Amino acid sequence: MAAQGGAFCPVSESTSRGGIRGHMRLVCAPDARGISCLREQSFRAPIHLSKPFWEENTLVLNVVNPTAGLLEGDRIVQEATVRTGARLLLTMPGASRAHRTRGGWAAMQQSFRVEAGAFLEVFPEVFIPQAGAHYRQTTRLEVDEAGELLFFESVAPGRTASGESFKYNRLEWHTDLIAGTRLVIRERFHMEPRMREIRALREHFPNAYYASVLAFSPKFATHPDGNWELENLQREGILAGWSRLTHRAGICVKILSQDAQLMRLTIDSVRQILYRVLKCSPPGLRRVAGR
Repeated sequence: MAAQGGAFCPVSESTSRGGIRGHMRLVCAPDARGISCLREQSFRAPIHLSKPFWEENTLVLNVVNPTAGLLEGDRIVQEATVRTGARLLLTMPGASRAHRTRGGWAAMQQSFRVEAGAFLEVFPEVFIPQAGAHYRQTTRLEVDEAGELLFFESVAPGRTASGESFKYNRLEWHTDLIAGTRLVIRERFHMEPRMREIRALREHFPNAYYASVLAFSPKFATHPDGNWELENLQREGILAGWSRLTHRAGICVKILSQDAQLMRLTIDSVRQILYRVLKCSPPGLRRVAGR
């Protein structure tokens, strides 16, 4: 992974020429009873929204892509705002995929806004870049200093069962987290299989999976550094670490895993730890049958 400078880079119209232009736009706000509801929603293929449900005082919404994945020229825009007093969990129940291209890009542009006294968790399943894929993702996270945000993402090396580990052409990730008016983290990285960093990574784990967690809450600012369970994530098959961001209320966790199962178990552990510090129970990611 190589860091890149520069400003936040939105997806250009040229990126999507000839492909699908899908979108999701949501506003979650409390109703007159104080229950979190979708005040506004709009979506277009290949995105579909499930029927929302409530758990742990949180509105849970599954975002589904029923297609095989993103193809060359596809451009997806996702935007969500959580108003004061509302709690929203956005989860994607199936893995996302980017397919082989002839040199063009598939792209995702995301923007999430959390107001004061609001909570948002974004928990997608793993992203799988297939052989020959070009994929670019830009994410802008804006959270009020009195808001709370948990943002998870994970990347597979490819379709490992088909022998496609690190066979994609190029991945680009652009992520900004802004707390109030302050930029607290800016990540710019790209990955190409021939890069020196990827070769070094594969010396540890030939089929390395990568995960990142960005979290923000005033409760994190007051939690003592010496009392974080995040110190205990690393074990055989897992390289993991955490740090505070330039804003003390912000936390960053990075994970490398030798396989998908260990990665998911570690991500789930991080989620449980963060919710314990938030002093609430994590809502389920899926609706339980019969509920």
